[in-house]
Parts: sequence; C-alpha cells; structure tokens
Amino acid sequence: MLALRVIPTLLLHGAGLVKGEGFDARRRIGSALQAVRVFEARQVDELIVLDIAATPQGRGPDLDAIANMTEGCFMPVTVGGGVRCVEDFRALLMAGADKIAICTAALDDPDLISRASRRCGAQCVTVAIDVRAGVVTSRCGTQPTGRDPVAWAQECVDRGAGEILLTAVERDGTMTGYDLDLIRSVASAVSVPVIASGGASGPEDFEAADAAGASAVAAGALWQFTTMTPLLAKRHLASRGVPVRL
Repeated sequence: MLALRVIPTLLLHGAGLVKGEGFDARRRIGSALQAVRVFEARQVDELIVLDIAATPQGRGPDLDAIANMTEGCFMPVTVGGGVRCVEDFRALLMAGADKIAICTAALDDPDLISRASRRCGAQCVTVAIDVRAGVVTSRCGTQPTGRDPVAWAQECVDRGAGEILLTAVERDGTMTGYDLDLIRSVASAVSVPVIASGGASGPEDFEAADAAGASAVAAGALWQFTTMTPLLAKRHLASRGVPVRL
C-alpha cells in the first residue's frame, strides 16, 4: 500500500503569502520564501505553491519567484497559476518545479493536457479541479462551467493527467473538514492519485480522506493557524494504521 502524502499548500500573491477562504484570499500571512524554507527543514513529503494572482491578472507564471523558492529544495514542488501552454510547463520545470498544476487552461483547452503529457510526461501534469456546489469551476472558482467533477476528472486522466488536485471551494480555508463524498466519487472513478484539498482541520480529516480514497492530503490554514505540523499529523496517522513516510 502506498504511503499517504501530507502536502502543505502555499497561496502566493506577489512576493507574499495570503490566507484564503472560499478562494477569496486577502489576508497576508508572511513571506513565501520563508515558508518554503521552513517546510524544507521539516522534510515534508511535497509542497504545492499556487500563484492565485496570475490568472486573474492575465499573466504567466513568475519564473524568477519560483526559481528563488525552489533553489536548494529536495522536496517535490507542484506549481500552479497562470500556466497557459506547454512552453510554460517547460519553463517552470527548468525553474525548479517538479509538477505543474493547471485548472482554467485545461478547461479552456483540454488538449493542453494531452500536449503537456506527451512533451513533459504525465507524471508532471496535475489537473486542479475546483468544485463549487457540485460543479467544476474555472478562474479561481468564480465561473461555473457546468461540468460534472467525476466526468471531468475521467476526461483529464484519459487525456494524460498524472494526478488530480481536488478542491471543494466552499470548504477552502474553513477548517471544517474535507468533502468526503466528492473525494470518494472522484477517487473511485480514476486510476491516478487524487489529492484532497479544502477544509482540513487536523489529522482526523486526513485519515477520513485516506479512507475515502485520496492518495494525498493538502492543507494550508491548518499549518498557519494551529500548532499542528506535518510530522505530528503523520505520527497520528501512523498510530492509526495509515501508511505514511516518517
């Protein structure tokens, strides 16, 4: 059985980090570079860095910022925000990213998944699926697409996605627990790992997500506003019989 990955998520806005709730992120909470260094020192399984300003501002990824953050990192880093073409994939990989997350670009041009998978490898193509009120959304959760999350996840995998980052938008930043029904429905329908995101309040939620079929659990506010750390969470999971890397 594969180990459950515990993944901190950082929301990048300019040079700083912000705290989001329901994808409305306005509260600044510190330095992105400092946070990356802290998690690197704590030897977390992976890190997700999402530039939430890129798509709304109509710009591409900030390659200099990503290169600065990933320099000297030994943990895998997934980067998303503003990715619009295969060239952005290649540039981010050269800047130090290990995997690239796309959301709006995949919905606007589903064949981008296929092109990126062929050129860069499926292992580095993560499709972020943001769900609000049971419907897939684009543009940072603001525009409903009418797509069903399960059907869209299956299409993404068929096109070459190597991983799904699944977020319940209403639960984002609330620490009220994951949407387990959503996780279960998507994870049971696809053959690639699903990262549960949106609402984690503690290791009990990670355990529940694992039982629902998630291969990894992502959290942001949990690490910023409680005394919980990834290591403490993994020790709890291990004590409950959930395979983790310690």
